[in-house]
Amino acid sequence: MAVPEVSSRTPLRPVREARPWKAESWQSHPAAQMPHYEDAVELQSAMQRLGALPPLVTSWEVLALKSLLAEAQQGKRFLLQGGDCAETFADCNNEVIANRLKVLLQMSLVLVHGLRMPVLRVGRFAGQYAKPRSADTETVDGVTLPVYRGELVNGAEFTPEARRPDPQRMLEGHSRSAMTMNFVRALIDGGFADLHHPEYWNLAWVERSPLAADYRQMVEGISGAMHFMETLTGPIASFQRADFYTSHEALLLHYEQALTRQVPRQWGWFDLSTHFPWIGMRTAALDGAHVEFCRGIRNPIAIKIGPAMHAEPLQQLIEILNPDDDPGRLTLIHRMGAGGIGQHLPRLIEAVQATGRRVLWVCDPMHGNTEKLGTGIKTRRFANIRSELEQAFDIHAAAGTHLGGVHLELTGEDVTECMGGARDLSEADLARAYKSTVDPRLNYEQSLELAMLIVRKSTVRTR
Repeated sequence: MAVPEVSSRTPLRPVREARPWKAESWQSHPAAQMPHYEDAVELQSAMQRLGALPPLVTSWEVLALKSLLAEAQQGKRFLLQGGDCAETFADCNNEVIANRLKVLLQMSLVLVHGLRMPVLRVGRFAGQYAKPRSADTETVDGVTLPVYRGELVNGAEFTPEARRPDPQRMLEGHSRSAMTMNFVRALIDGGFADLHHPEYWNLAWVERSPLAADYRQMVEGISGAMHFMETLTGPIASFQRADFYTSHEALLLHYEQALTRQVPRQWGWFDLSTHFPWIGMRTAALDGAHVEFCRGIRNPIAIKIGPAMHAEPLQQLIEILNPDDDPGRLTLIHRMGAGGIGQHLPRLIEAVQATGRRVLWVCDPMHGNTEKLGTGIKTRRFANIRSELEQAFDIHAAAGTHLGGVHLELTGEDVTECMGGARDLSEADLARAYKSTVDPRLNYEQSLELAMLIVRKSTVRTR
């Protein structure tokens, strides 16, 4: 994660005076997708303990990311946001974390080389422990229990003990997030992201990928260009590290509230559980608790929008969350599905254009393309993911806007959860290595292939 210099200038206050806000203001609003904690005293105790722990990020990192997102709004950077659909506590180990970092680094290398612009790397990690669900309960063999909402809330095992929402899990989530971020920072500061040695990022099984030769050729080209530049200018320190930021859905508001702080020499409040929280489609109600919470923090905010979003509510959300049109403040992540993006995205772009406000447009080609097979397994077809992303580029170009980023669920593990891609995984392949507890993710070579497709699409579009 980046640690920029702290400015000594007095930060500007917002232009408009919003209605009063406190970190707990959300509690007086309807709260969707929240677990029911049986013991209020236990919940309050856990929140107090969590509130006394050090934050996971700093205010200056948050503001630095906001500045970079403002550049992405202007078309000067491309946002790569990716990681697991839902982290698990068991995945807090060096191999999983390092592989996840390798995937994002390799994808960003492809994008930097092909797009000829800086790439802003944001991981869906170090806090993506909660997930929205379509129902509050689950019934198996006549037994009904609370649904699994991610390890920040309860356990995946179908037992009364595991499925009980446990506020102590928020403390465990903080601990695992801190360990994840500490290891990522150590890897980056130790030269793990050094562009002089991109070969170190290869995963053990990458040589089996049909894309391996293309990737090696690209790496050789980058290395040659770097050596040429350094022959002329001397060593370039910026090639030796890469900035990373964290993101997660701001879903469990008890957790977010406990880590929301005021800091010295800055006005307002910062959610210091992550750099970049987002509001999901199920929690974007105008009078809802999640919108109320996010309107009061100074972090950059993203909103997931889908086919059910209408123009007026979207315009109202923009007004509530960014009344002063603050650069870098608001990102819209659209997730329409390959079959629906052509119908729904143009009208929402038009609605935003009518406000005259600045937003960063990002495509999530994953969630709108989820399907359940006859076996009950959820999957996504790479062809549909690719189609939605390609259509997004074309639709934005036609509307006079630009697609400034991509939001992906991916992993560095050799999983078989999404069908298709370079190795044309079939339904029969899914059983070989389906490991996700919630949604299917792109594996390494599918992620790398998608990065190459983004480059090819952008290159064709700009010719």
